[in-house]
Formats: sequence, C-alpha cells, structure tokens
Amino acid sequence: MRTHSRWTPWLYLAPALVLIGGLLVYPVYELGLISFLEYTQAQVSGGRPTSFQGFGNYAALFGDPQFRDVLVTTVLFAAACVLSTLAVGCALAVLLTRVRALPRLALMAAALGAWATPAVTGSTVWLFLFDPDFGPVDKALTGIGLSGFEGYAWTYDRYSAFALVLLEVVWCSFPFVMVTVYAGIRAVPRAVLEAAALDGASQWRIWRGVTAPMLRPILVVVTIQSVIWDFKVFTQIYVMTNGGGIAGQNLTLNVYAYQKAFASSQYSLGSAIGVVMLLILLAVTLGYLRLLRRQGEEI
Repeated sequence: MRTHSRWTPWLYLAPALVLIGGLLVYPVYELGLISFLEYTQAQVSGGRPTSFQGFGNYAALFGDPQFRDVLVTTVLFAAACVLSTLAVGCALAVLLTRVRALPRLALMAAALGAWATPAVTGSTVWLFLFDPDFGPVDKALTGIGLSGFEGYAWTYDRYSAFALVLLEVVWCSFPFVMVTVYAGIRAVPRAVLEAAALDGASQWRIWRGVTAPMLRPILVVVTIQSVIWDFKVFTQIYVMTNGGGIAGQNLTLNVYAYQKAFASSQYSLGSAIGVVMLLILLAVTLGYLRLLRRQGEEI
C-alpha cells in the first residue's frame, strides 16, 4: 500500500512528463548534438558527410569578437527590459488597488489587449507610431516645440532603436506582471496592511516592509519569467530593426543565431549559440533561486 502511494503522484505526472520529454528534452538533445558537429548546407544536402568537431564550434564562437559584443549587448538589453517591465507592472498593480471598479476594469482590459496582441502586429504598430514621415510621435514632439524630432528616424541610431524596441517589449510584457502582482496584493490580509498604517508607516514603507516580502514568491515567478522572455527576444528586434539594424548594430543572441543558422547556413554555429543561451538562462535562474534560499525564502 505504501509503495502504491509513493508511485501514485508519478503516475499522474507521467503523461505530462512524456509530453515535456517529446517537446523539450529531445529538441534540446538535438540542439546540443548539432553544436558538436560540422553541419552546414553541404551536410544538409548530402554533398559532404557530417563530422564530429568537439568543442570546435564553441571555440570559433567565443573567438569571434562580434559574438562577444552581441552577448554583452543582449545581457544589458535584457536587464533593462526586465527592470522596466517589473517597475511598470508592479506600479500599475498597486494603482489597480487604489482606483474604483470602472477605471480598474478599463486599465485591465487595455493591458490584456496589449498582452494578447501578437508580437509581429505590435512591432508593426510601434514602427508606424515612430515613423519619421507619417508617425504621430515625431509630429507631437515637434508640435510641443522640441527641436530635432521632425522626421527623426528612431531605428537609424543604435540606442534610439534599442529604446524603441524596449518600449514595445515592456508594452507587451507588463500585463503579465501587473495581473499576477495585483492578484498577490489582493491576497494579502487587509488586517496586516491596516495595522501597519495605524503604526504610522507610509505607503512606500508598507510596500517595502509588508507587501513586497509577502509577495516574494510571486515576484520570483514574474522575475524569472521576464528574464527568460526578454533574454530571448527575437520578433521585436527582427521586425523593428529590419533583421538587426544597420551593420548588425542592434543584434541580440536570438537574431544572431538566426543569421548564423539560416542566413549563413552554419547550423552548427547557430545551435552552439542556442546552447550558450540555454546555459546562461539556467545559470541565472538557478543562481537567483539559490540566493533566495540562502535568505531563508521558501520557493
């Protein structure tokens, strides 16, 4: 009876584990395998045999100055996206607790509409908004007296292009943080918040000392999810900068891997970039969880 009880949860999990194995484990295995091979268009077409390269693809990758620049750019851009998304999402979640029902419903409907918009559609809309010829943003900035924005091409300069992509990423990502954190705030006992207010704590002190610690598990989830999403941004960069910007100035790892694998037919190098991205995300996630466990948090 004890043996049966011990294996019962695994029997319930078996269908999901099989599905995850087919959709996740096997593709990751193939990704890692190709990264150790010489696998180009010649091997795909059968013109040359596939040969084992060991860590040769990784050595070539880390020896490429462009890869190192793209890696640093991706980390900085993802960090900016994550921090901005968390800040906007948490601020609006707090705002939802302070407004009446009708404004709260309107804000949530607008946010969920942004969340449900496909990345290609959202990127195209943002490109139109900032279009140098027909976009309303340049016209509005010029209309209020700001010089230098008449016909300004936001995607021409590296940093303004990244800023534009960041705005679009935050726009389509903050609703997940907002809704999740709002649900967590509503679950905090009102008696605790009222007691803190009666003790003279300010709203910022209540958030920092009472609400945020109680929301720590939820903040862990949204932070890790945001890191994963923003580190592997592809569609927004590809659409809004036309494949990585002028001379590749707006490349991120996902777009760089696409160029190597499909534009240059160097599938082994593209796979190696994918493995590097996977290892970085695993390291960041596990490191963050380990830090929280050291602080005594239950995850």
